[in-house]
Amino acid sequence: MAGLGEPFTVGDLTVPNRIVMAPMTRMKSPGGVPGPDVAEYYARRAAHRVGLIVTEGTYIGRPAAAAYDGVPHFHGEEALAGWSRVVSLVHAAGGRIVPQLWHTGVQRPGTEPPAEGPSGIGLDGGPAGRAMSQQDIDDAVAAFARGAADAERLGFDGVELHGAHGYLIDDFLWHGTNRRTDRYGGDPASRARFAAEVVQAVRAAVSPGFPVLFRLSQWKVGRYDARIAESPEELEQLLTPLAEAGVDAFHASTRRYWLPEFEGSDLNLAGWARKLTGKAAVTVGSVGLDRQYGEGVFTDGFTRPAGLTGIEELVERLERDEFDLVAVGRPLLANPDWAERALGGGLAGAVPYDPSVLATLV
Repeated sequence: MAGLGEPFTVGDLTVPNRIVMAPMTRMKSPGGVPGPDVAEYYARRAAHRVGLIVTEGTYIGRPAAAAYDGVPHFHGEEALAGWSRVVSLVHAAGGRIVPQLWHTGVQRPGTEPPAEGPSGIGLDGGPAGRAMSQQDIDDAVAAFARGAADAERLGFDGVELHGAHGYLIDDFLWHGTNRRTDRYGGDPASRARFAAEVVQAVRAAVSPGFPVLFRLSQWKVGRYDARIAESPEELEQLLTPLAEAGVDAFHASTRRYWLPEFEGSDLNLAGWARKLTGKAAVTVGSVGLDRQYGEGVFTDGFTRPAGLTGIEELVERLERDEFDLVAVGRPLLANPDWAERALGGGLAGAVPYDPSVLATLV
């Protein structure tokens, strides 16, 4: 497991090892304010040697960004004060942490204000909210930039933009939800324009060395067959504008990290992002588990229980430079010390992921 223990530098940030805590929505922040329990939750993982923590998705300061109660906000005095406590506790435990900035796009429920997206089309192809005007787009871009500036001001170590899973930025990237005929729609490079504007605004709002991560995916919530790119060439057209706008690392969300993304190559999505852009890449997708995310029925909003598996193939692929960092989700919910165990050479004694006991797992 030596490869997992190597330090890695992105921008001005050096992390002590290659293990990243993946962003996982928990809905444990009443009123959108992360409390002391949230700070302790992240600090516990930091103390057990997680190299970099990416927080759960946090809502930017845009009225239509929020969709679910209990999800933390990343705007407003009280919520930002809560995040300041999180940063302090994580740093005191020796960790590094970045917030994930989130706008839920067309997946916002049918409440006021209505959902907003590129074309007023939902993931199922039916009507969903309203199409954004140029002013709406400009305001959303500015809200992402304010969130990034606040992240740096609060002492975070970087920032991640949620551009995956059918949420707002991804709604523009995917042809299924983006039917615009203006400069934000059409070919892949045009569909990437909104994302590139967000990245450019974020880059301008923070210091040059402040790392900007971008999460992308092919799949959407409930649409696991969806694809933003059918070929490496299409993916390159989508990602090149983002890399040029200032993305430092691509966080490629898949449900099974070991599957090849395109025919004719063993590279997964993170591997292709790295190859096509020259930027750092984070892989994720059922690391250390025998059941992929979203498989089967859901229990109280979470996926079914999953047993543990080895990570030898993951480490081999890391060591041959397919990707640079490895994000771990559900195992870190069940085992705050998962990183410490993995870095120690084995996962003996780790417990399987079981959503029925998540209420007691902090």
